Amino acid sequence: MFMVTTNDIPGYRITQVLGEVMGLTVRSTDFGQGFAAGFRSLGGGEIPEYTQVMYEARQVVMARMWDQAQQRGGNAIVAMRFDAGSIQNFTEICAYGTAVVVEPLAPAPAAPTPAA
Repeated sequence: MFMVTTNDIPGYRITQVLGEVMGLTVRSTDFGQGFAAGFRSLGGGEIPEYTQVMYEARQVVMARMWDQAQQRGGNAIVAMRFDAGSIQNFTEICAYGTAVVVEPLAPAPAAPTPAA
């Protein structure tokens, strides 16, 4: 199974396009994460509490998108993208792409070996 940001998959042929699929989640941090992140932001740099929330959110939306593709009969997703936005104190993460059915291209015939 493939999930790629490109419009095609080298070595495979798209035999059927099943349409757009997406996964969506809206997240917030808990009080402890927000409190710790607030202190870390004073010093600058990465805020691991928020990094972890965003990483987990991306994993969730990719799994949801993948489930939609499989429910439609797809075995790959092409042109996959992420989008994010905010609604007050919440963060919305969306993954979307096109569910497709792919099949491997026929292997190239082997080159003849010279006789000794």
